[in-house]
Amino acid sequence: MKPVTTIVVFLLMAISFAHLLRLILQVNIVANGVNIPIWLSILGCIVPAALAFMLWRENKR
Repeated sequence: MKPVTTIVVFLLMAISFAHLLRLILQVNIVANGVNIPIWLSILGCIVPAALAFMLWRENKR
């Protein structure tokens, strides 16, 4: 696998893991006075993980 691809896969997995931790620990995030709902972290966990998996699988060929 190319080095840049490896870095992107690890970054996407780190983002997914951070959202998973937010779901588990129920951390509230306020951005500019707006409370960000925790359910958005479900998408923030699944989408980057799926992208990382697809990118990893594509480069294994």
